[in-house]
Amino acid sequence: MTYPEPRYFGDDGEISAYFRPASAPPDLVYPNGGSAGYLATGKTTNGQFGLYQWNMSGARSGPDPHFHRTISESFYILSGTIRIYNGAKWVDHEPGDFVHVPEGGIHGFRNESGEPASMLLMFHPGAPREDYFEGLLTLGELSEEERKEFFARHDNFWIEE
Repeated sequence: MTYPEPRYFGDDGEISAYFRPASAPPDLVYPNGGSAGYLATGKTTNGQFGLYQWNMSGARSGPDPHFHRTISESFYILSGTIRIYNGAKWVDHEPGDFVHVPEGGIHGFRNESGEPASMLLMFHPGAPREDYFEGLLTLGELSEEERKEFFARHDNFWIEE
């Protein structure tokens, strides 16, 4: 394995760091009490990755098994217990656990503990997941055909367990 081709060709570097303080409010709040913080979007990373803090209330929540064709997804558990589907079974993960799912890998995640839980989600490359997260709020207003189009547009392909 080697380093990728250069993307920056200057001689002196540049001041270009992005900072989001821990005190920033969530970018999105769901009716069930969960929230999402957009730590680094594909737009802020020039499409390299997207990093989100996903906070779940004690209510059961999370997507059923699915896969992505164009993006990988990684999970780093910050607090609580989060159940992640590894393509064969649901496995409980605790703070400090890391799970990486490459493109095509079947996965899902849930909070079934009854307690709040939080994790980092990273997508590579940096697809516009913000549109997907925000679209989930109005999913119930869409027809079946519109839902299928929404999921296909956002590279979510559902499977049966």
